[in-house]
Parts: sequence; structure tokens; C-alpha cells
Amino acid sequence: MLLAGTALAQGPSPPDTQIAAALKQISAERIQANIEKLVSFHTRVTLSAQDPASIAAGRGIGAAREWIKSEFERYSKDCGGCLEVKTDSFTQAPADRIPQPTQITNVYAVLKGSDPESAKRIVLVTGHYDSRNSDTLDATGDAPGANDDGSGTAVSLECARVLSRLKFPATIIFLTVAGEEQGLNGSKHFAEMAKSEAWNIEAVLNNDIVGGDRNPEQDARVVRVFGEGVPVAATDADLRLIRGLGGENDSPSRQLARYIADVGRVYDVGVKPMLVFRLDRYLRGGDHYSFNQQGFAAVRFTEYREDYNHQHQNVRTENGIEYGDLPKFVNFDYVAHVARLNAATLASLASAPAPPGKVHLVTKQLENDSTLTWDPAPGGQASYEVLWRATTSPEWEHAQNVGNATRATLKLSKDNVVFAVRSTDNQGHKSLPAVPTPER
Repeated sequence: MLLAGTALAQGPSPPDTQIAAALKQISAERIQANIEKLVSFHTRVTLSAQDPASIAAGRGIGAAREWIKSEFERYSKDCGGCLEVKTDSFTQAPADRIPQPTQITNVYAVLKGSDPESAKRIVLVTGHYDSRNSDTLDATGDAPGANDDGSGTAVSLECARVLSRLKFPATIIFLTVAGEEQGLNGSKHFAEMAKSEAWNIEAVLNNDIVGGDRNPEQDARVVRVFGEGVPVAATDADLRLIRGLGGENDSPSRQLARYIADVGRVYDVGVKPMLVFRLDRYLRGGDHYSFNQQGFAAVRFTEYREDYNHQHQNVRTENGIEYGDLPKFVNFDYVAHVARLNAATLASLASAPAPPGKVHLVTKQLENDSTLTWDPAPGGQASYEVLWRATTSPEWEHAQNVGNATRATLKLSKDNVVFAVRSTDNQGHKSLPAVPTPER
């Protein structure tokens, strides 16, 4: 199939009416109630109490853990047992921020895909439910953690509540992790488990500090989406190929970030994704990095402008300044917007066919045309689109539908553009793009 290289960028697909209706069910009031409940445990520091008496008294990380688990179980009951609610618990050995062996428990719910083949594909949303104050080793003082990261935990919970009412071909995991403030311990353990068990995780959405802090310089119209460039899990051979092809801006995580931007154009979620092409905020980190280390595509959502008086601080007032991570500083409507963007992304990916396999750019001889080949997506029902953009462009600029072909030649020089191929179904659901490797 020979295609002219002049196709204009295709406009976004029309929204899936089922997904659009589900997004309307996301509730700022429920999110507020969930964040306030998390704050009511006084502290969720990973080192805080987990004994039965403290859990019964509703204080400490153990009580928070049990409440999150009960919420997932309640959502599952409401959908006729559609969620498998699980825990991933382990003992963390002493480390820099962990003075003695400490139990860390991740809590998650699995919405199994309805199609046996597609169910092997997983998309995942997460937030960390532990908190901290000025001293990360303070296991007893109040550490409300409304924004950091009650907001991200609330996103996972609300996505689970709403999306569990629907069926998707692929599997969605709604995760909450602990140990983030002590060194990404919970997410590291979970990501390593997923890798060791060969889970096919296509996308990880990490929400950390998405409360839209009510400071005067906040931009509540925007949420930042951070995605790594050169994959941290890249081998030496991978790095040589990335350098040779100029692929520094085309990691799986960057493709996920671009996908989120596309979703934000299709659905009315109330907030615009702002793509930030770096792993995280400057010299800082979060739980998505644990998944990046295991080779998974993972990004971080964070509000546009953080207020450092309202995170990692003891609750107090000094010189007229209020410190502490309290619910009064959280914009619950903003969190709901971010939850809608997450839910729309999860649902879009879980509805789409798998990406095409073994995408190659033919380089057997010097020529100005570009030929791409690929293996069909599992299931055999997909059609395909070839994408391209200028090497200097941050997002895909052009798309050409090539039907159910598995080979296409474009009147474009591979020297001048970046290519990718994605799968699509007859409802317009699109997979993540797959960037080609050379075929000699």
C-alpha cells in the first residue's frame, strides 16, 4: 500500500458514549468525603500504628488500610462482585527512613477484562495512601496528608467506584500503595511482583499531589503529566539504538503521555493535560519511577503549582502563615477533573485493541520513501493507523488509516519525521502507538 505523505492530522475520534456517561458519575462530593476520611486517621505515616487496638480506634496507617480495603469491597458488592480485592503485604527491612522492620501493605482491586485474550492486558491507576509531616520518622504526630497523597488515593477509589459498573475487554487495576514517603517501598515491591509474574501492564497512571492547592498562583485548568524520556530500564543495546535513531523523546512513557493529551481533547474532563518531558519534578520522584525501573510505561499526574507550606509540614501557624496538608487547602472539584481524565484514559485503553506487534521500518536500501511493517494485534479484528510528526514536534501531527493492512509505504523520508503505528477498532478506540525499530 503506497500512501502520499500529505494526509492532514485526523481529528480526535468522537467520544465513546458509555465512557462519557461514566465520567459524569465522578463526584467531587464523594472525593471530598474520601479525603476527609483519610485525614480522620490523624496520621498515615508508614511507621505509624497497625495493631488491632489502633485500627479499632481509627488511628494510624493500619486503620487507613482497612478502610480503603472496605471501600473497594463495597464497590465490588455494588457491582455484583466484579472486583477482586487484594492486598500485597511484605516486611520492609530497616533502611534510611525505616528504622526497624516494618509491614507495608498495598491495597488494590482488579476489574478483570471481559475478553479472555484482551484480559491479559492491564492498565493501572495508583496513588499512595501514606502521609508524612515535617519529620518523616514521626510515627505519632498528626500527618493529615489531604493533598499528598489523599488526593491521589481518592482518584484511584473514585475511578474504581465508577468504572467497576462497566465492562471492558482489558483488565484495570485500581491500586493504592504505602511506603512512598519512606522511599517508594510499596510501589517498588508491587512493580517487582508484576515484573516477576510477567504481567502485561501497558500503562501506569500515578496520581500524586493532584489536590489543586488553593493558592492564588494555582492554575486549576491544568494538570501536569510527567513522563520519562530515555527509559531507565534501557539496556546498553537499547541506548545505542535510541542514540542512533534520535529516539530520546519516544519512550513508551512519552507515548502514554501523548495518549493522555489525546484523551483530554476527546472528553470534557474539565482540566487540560500539560505534558512535561522529564521523569518528574526537578530532582524529585514518585511511585511511577518504580514501574519505570521494571520497564513499564508510567507517568505522574501533579497539580500545576505546589504550595510547599501545605506538604511535608507539621500543622501550625507561624508569622500568619498556615502550614500543613489540610483538606481546607484542597480543591475537590479539581481532583474530580483529574479523576475524570484518569478514568477516561483507563477506559479508552481498556476498550481499545492491543497495539500492533513487531513494528519495523524497512531499511534494506537507501530510498526516500518509508515502508513500515507490523504484526497484527491479537484477536485479528483491528485496523491500523500510521502516525508521523516532525522530529521537533512534541505530539503526533498526522494520521493515515491503512485499514487491516500490515504494511504501508509513505512518500515521506524517514530522515525527516518520526513514525508510529497504532491499532484501532470500528468504534474508534485506539491503542497506544508503537514506534518502529529498523529492519535491515
